[in-house]
Amino acid sequence: MVRITEIERGSIAEKEGIAVNDVLISIDGNEIVDVLDYRFYLAEKHIVLLLERDGKEYTVSITKGEYDDIGLGFETPLMDKKHTCKNGCIFCFIDQNPEGLRESLYFKDDDSRLSFIHGNYITLTNMTEKDVERIVKMRFSPINISVHTTNPELRVKMMKNKNAGEVLRYLDDFKSAGLSMCGQIVLCRGVNDKNELLRTMNDLSRYYPEMGSVSIVPAGLTKYREGLYPLSDFDKREAREIINMINSVGEKMLKKHGSRMFFAADELYLKAGLEIPDEDYYEGYPQIENGVGMLRSFNEEFDIAWEDIADMKNSLKARRTVSVATGVASYPMISSLAKKLSHFIKGLDIKIYAIENEFYGKSITVSGLLTGKDILAQLSGRELGDELFIPENCLRDGEDVFLCGMTLSELSEGLGVKVSVSENDGYEFVRAMLGGDN
Repeated sequence: MVRITEIERGSIAEKEGIAVNDVLISIDGNEIVDVLDYRFYLAEKHIVLLLERDGKEYTVSITKGEYDDIGLGFETPLMDKKHTCKNGCIFCFIDQNPEGLRESLYFKDDDSRLSFIHGNYITLTNMTEKDVERIVKMRFSPINISVHTTNPELRVKMMKNKNAGEVLRYLDDFKSAGLSMCGQIVLCRGVNDKNELLRTMNDLSRYYPEMGSVSIVPAGLTKYREGLYPLSDFDKREAREIINMINSVGEKMLKKHGSRMFFAADELYLKAGLEIPDEDYYEGYPQIENGVGMLRSFNEEFDIAWEDIADMKNSLKARRTVSVATGVASYPMISSLAKKLSHFIKGLDIKIYAIENEFYGKSITVSGLLTGKDILAQLSGRELGDELFIPENCLRDGEDVFLCGMTLSELSEGLGVKVSVSENDGYEFVRAMLGGDN
């Protein structure tokens, strides 16, 4: 039973006389609790809605196209509150946030519904047998699962949740039902690496093809770890050993099933000082949102743009100086591509600046965790040209706010230069450097 907060103009719901503040009780006799119920039972061509207005129930019969929406809006996309995380993971990034940030940055979600809507990863510890049955019945997939380890006792230790080990059995339920899964392993030095990592990969391999891919990502460690579980970063040698282990298992899977299934994050390659693999290695980038193949994808997109402008060398004249702020990890690649582009285009001068993460600590090198405060502090007084570009992933999704709370306009005002967002796309990077109209 959920309250309707919006009616889309011209929609079926409006035509049927459904109003804001009406309460949706059920569809075809099935109680509506959240977005999973709503989407599943809404899919039929003929539906009967039971609603309530001013304490009185009424029904509406609707005939529509299969899977068509009817135009109802609710207070949240989930139709109720998010499910909070019940774990105390030893590597949790939220626990490593400094004080004084916006409240939403301290909220830990572990909601299976967000896995289907936004691709969030879940740990399964929030789920009951009833939840699993409902997911199987509704055929919702893919299910993105933070596995970390298949050793039940170790999983309990890593997640500080007594149920963390036993809920791994849900993987068998999802496989038996033929539901698609994606896996994630956050790797902690001296905890779930080495033989434990090998065990986890071998255990997960039996879930193929339902579990189509698994990313292995090193834990992000900020400078705010006082009182937390003692963790340290992998060194160059250890990163190489991890990559070799991942690729060894991956090659066996590739030979047996035609897919390597297990992928090391770009960050591990950078720590190891190894070249990023070719595009074929990533098999369509199923784990790109987890930082697996982002650098290779960016390079490939850049090459496509390069081919488009290759025959236009003499006609392309940018006549502008621009600057780019990026993370320490991606600086070598961005700098190399910018140098290639500025040497090719007459009148184009691109200045690339690697921003060290003073806010979270210098061990954090990814661009997605850059803050406006660090960019402002490190670029004040520097030559920035006509426009400064910052990575889009260091802003709050859909907004112009950095993690530190600074806005894009505040950064622009502080630096005295126009600040624009650069998409995480090599093709769009070239367009942005040229001015967008070339």
